Amino acid sequence: MNRTLMSILKILSKENKIIGSKEISKKLKMFGVNLSERTVRYHLKILDERGLTKVFGKEGRKITDKGRKELETASTVEKVGFIINKIETLSYQSDFDLESMKGKLILNVTYIPKNKFRKSLKAMESVFTSPYVMSDRILILEKDSENILVPEDHICIGTVCSVTLNAILLKNGVPIISRFGGVLEIRDREPYRFGALISYDGTSLDPLEIFIRGKMTDVLGAINSGSGRVLASFREIPIVCIDKVKEIYSLMQKRGFQGIMMFGEPNQPLLDIPVGMDRVGIIVVGGLNPIAAIEESNIHTYTSAISTLYDCRELIPFEEAIEQFK
Repeated sequence: MNRTLMSILKILSKENKIIGSKEISKKLKMFGVNLSERTVRYHLKILDERGLTKVFGKEGRKITDKGRKELETASTVEKVGFIINKIETLSYQSDFDLESMKGKLILNVTYIPKNKFRKSLKAMESVFTSPYVMSDRILILEKDSENILVPEDHICIGTVCSVTLNAILLKNGVPIISRFGGVLEIRDREPYRFGALISYDGTSLDPLEIFIRGKMTDVLGAINSGSGRVLASFREIPIVCIDKVKEIYSLMQKRGFQGIMMFGEPNQPLLDIPVGMDRVGIIVVGGLNPIAAIEESNIHTYTSAISTLYDCRELIPFEEAIEQFK
């Protein structure tokens, strides 16, 4: 699949309706592809022959189920860097206001079988009273709501994603670079070193999801004994913003948010990770640590990290969730 054919399939998939070569030609410019209608028709014929699109006379084409599957599998290499783009997009789209505690913040979405839900809450309880969680609030859905669908016999929980920190800083004029997601080793209740790192701009999957699936965490050990492995990320901010970031973070803590575990020194490596010129490294707690604790308790979940924007007023303190589902 070359770039042009992939781009045409993306357009047809997104539109999910019959469209003609003239409209496809216009939309291709958004993908940096400039083709005449005649050339578009030539490429459409190739897609027709492969069974990836279906012709509807002079009206145009529509993508087939086979085309959707091809789009999902063939675009894996192209999706490298997808996560960093998603981080930047959701950070910009979030309108969460820290002062008023209104607006949409960024959630990780996890689905848990109903018969395992109370046990899952118990597994998360110690995490929500530890330094290894982004916020003391959680979303619980037993049925479809807004842009989240809840499968039958499951309950959905939304945990505040650490990318919410990016959104808060961005709204306050502070640029932040998300560099790595990793597994952070904790010794004597202090960050010691990263045992594993994945670059956000070099992966098509969220690194923290990968580490959870790989059973690489020991969040409960870090909480109970002071030694373990938690999810965290490495980010950079400009040196000139450091005082402002600390001021914003102080307000975040008053509003029930945590997030920043460590600040580095200007132009100095932080836990052996070098930073760019005129930048400071910061280590940010992973928003999926509560989910890692559930998996460590042998409860299988399905998680979508950096999943969606959601009205913060729909979230409740974790203590209320415990009381509600006793």
